[in-house]
Amino acid sequence: MPRVSAAFFTVGVLAVLVGMVWGMMMGATENMVTMPAHAHLNLLGWVTMGLYGTFYALEGPTLSPRLAWTNFIVSTISLVVMIPSLAMFLSHGNDKTYLPGMQAGEGLALLGMLIFGVSVLRELFRKRA
Repeated sequence: MPRVSAAFFTVGVLAVLVGMVWGMMMGATENMVTMPAHAHLNLLGWVTMGLYGTFYALEGPTLSPRLAWTNFIVSTISLVVMIPSLAMFLSHGNDKTYLPGMQAGEGLALLGMLIFGVSVLRELFRKRA
């Protein structure tokens, strides 16, 4: 498995562990205010990062390490910026102070997906032996 795939899976596992504990805390306190941030963490952190890691593992010898690592860095930064900003936004009564962090994180998540799209198209259209 390429190291970049292991890096994606590492972030994914950390994200889902945080998401699970967060969900347990919401259930224990019966306070679901931050549920959308919890859901975004699980979807972008666990599912998306896991799918990215799986794709890059399957890509094998045609893997572009530079493209894959760029995807990893951009996508990880998007999580670190967007999820706390969204949680703060929700827990402070939709305080617009937190919108710039949310928007930056969203933009980075979109950029990460676009980079991934380039990787997928690169694999789709590569010359076969």
